[in-house]
Amino acid sequence: MQETRQNRISRLLQKELSLIFQSQTRAMHGVMVSVTRVKVSPDLSICTAYLSIFPSEKGEELLQNIRQNASTVRYDLGQRVRNQLRVIPELRFFIDDSLDYIEKIDELLKQ
Repeated sequence: MQETRQNRISRLLQKELSLIFQSQTRAMHGVMVSVTRVKVSPDLSICTAYLSIFPSEKGEELLQNIRQNASTVRYDLGQRVRNQLRVIPELRFFIDDSLDYIEKIDELLKQ
């Protein structure tokens, strides 16, 4: 039962976080932030979000900016999901570099 609820909440948070980042990055031309995966702790107090940032050269800079503004993102998330969740989880952001890893493997295989 608990895993089913965790999965439903993580899907909800992934959807809403992606919409928040989509609206925030519209002003920044040439930058795209995707939420690739979201994990929620069993007590629903911590949300770990993995972000894919394009172009990857700006990834670290953008991630630091997102981490500094995590409270604003959490507030926006709370406004969107206030009817579904009683407590909005603490947000933690990490870069998902799996696409860069796949590209590197493809380049090595072509050589």
